[in-house]
Amino acid sequence: MTVHKQQNGGKMENLESLKNELVAQVQAAADIRQLEDVRVAVLGKKGRVTEMMKTLGTLSPEERKEAGRELNILKTEVETALEERKEALSAAELNAKLAQEKIDVTLPVRPENQGRIHPVSQIYEEVVAIFGQMGFEVAEGPDIEDDFHNFTALNLPPNHPARQMHDTFYLPKEANGSTDIDDSYIVRTHTSPVQIRTMEKQQPPIRVIAPGRTYRSDYDATHTPMFHQIEGLVIDTNITMAHLKGCLYNFIKAFFELDEIPVRYRPSFFPFTEPSAEMDIGCKKTKNELKIGAGTDWLEILGCGMVHPNVLRAGGIDPDKYQGFAFGLGLDRLAMLKYGIPDLRTFFESDVRWLKHYGFTPLDMASMTGGLSGNGGVR
Repeated sequence: MTVHKQQNGGKMENLESLKNELVAQVQAAADIRQLEDVRVAVLGKKGRVTEMMKTLGTLSPEERKEAGRELNILKTEVETALEERKEALSAAELNAKLAQEKIDVTLPVRPENQGRIHPVSQIYEEVVAIFGQMGFEVAEGPDIEDDFHNFTALNLPPNHPARQMHDTFYLPKEANGSTDIDDSYIVRTHTSPVQIRTMEKQQPPIRVIAPGRTYRSDYDATHTPMFHQIEGLVIDTNITMAHLKGCLYNFIKAFFELDEIPVRYRPSFFPFTEPSAEMDIGCKKTKNELKIGAGTDWLEILGCGMVHPNVLRAGGIDPDKYQGFAFGLGLDRLAMLKYGIPDLRTFFESDVRWLKHYGFTPLDMASMTGGLSGNGGVR
C-alpha cells in the first residue's frame, strides 16, 4: 500500500502496517469496555485515523485523492474488525451470564406457596357453587353487544340516560367508522343482555345465571370502568315474587355463611322488571368495621324484580303464559363486603402485595360441601 508523509516528525508510515497494528489492538480487547477504549483511540475525535484524515488538507490535489482513498479503506477495515469483535465479546458475555443464572430444575420445590387466587375469582366460584346447588346453569354472552340486546330488548327507552356517552362506551362497527351512538356497537353495560340471548335460544323453563365483565364510564373508590356482575333469570309458569324472595334469601345466607340474616325489600324501578325492588341486608356499621347480619343498620345488596312483559316478548316468550324473575348484583362489591376490602380500584392494580394479603391459596376451592371461603387466604 502507498505510504504518505505525516506531520508528526515528517516520517513515512506504512498504512498496511498501521492496519495490522490497529486490528491487533482490536483483537486484544478482553471485554466491551476495552474495545470501546480502542475505538475511541483509533476513530474518536482525536484518534489516530482521525488525526491522519486532518492532514489531507496539506497535500496536493492528486496526493489528497490517493491518500483519502487509502485512509477510507483503512477506516472501513478497522470498523469491520471492531464490529466483529464486539459481536464475539457480546456473545461471550451472554453465555457467561446464562451459565451463572442457570436453574437446577431437579431441586425440590420451595416449601412456601407463592401463587394466590384473586378475590374476584374466588367470589365467582362461590356464587356459581351456591346457585349451582339451586339448579341454575351458567350462561354466557359477548362483551361487545348491539343496541337491541343491550338496551331496546330490555325495555330501555331511546332517551334513557344509560344510553348516553357519559355512561356507556361505544365502538364503531367498522375501522374509522362512525361513532354515532345510533350506529355503533356497545361495550355491554350489564350482563342483562344474556337474558335476551338465552330466551332467544331456549324456551321455558329457564333457570340461568350469567356472570361476566361489564363496562361503564365511571371511576372512583366504588366504581371502575370494568367490573364484574352476575345476572339471574328464572322463567316458568306460575312464578311469583315469593319465589324470588326465597331464592335470594337462601343465596344471601349461604354466601355470608350465616344461619339467619335480616333482609328487607324496598320498592324501586328498573325498566326491565315490574314490579322492581332492591334487597337490603341487616348489618352493623361502625367507623372501622362493617359486620353483616348483626345490628340495626341496613345495606343495599342487589336489585331484582319480576321480568317485564316487554322483555319476555323481545326474547320470543309469551308473557300471557310464562312469568319470571330476574336479579343482578356486583361480584366485586360482594368481595368487598365479605372480605373487608375498602377500595374497588385495588382489584385491578396488579399489586402482588395486595394479592398476597387478600388472595386465596389454590386449594381453597369453593364448594357447598367443603365450604365456600376456605381459610380465606392470608389476611
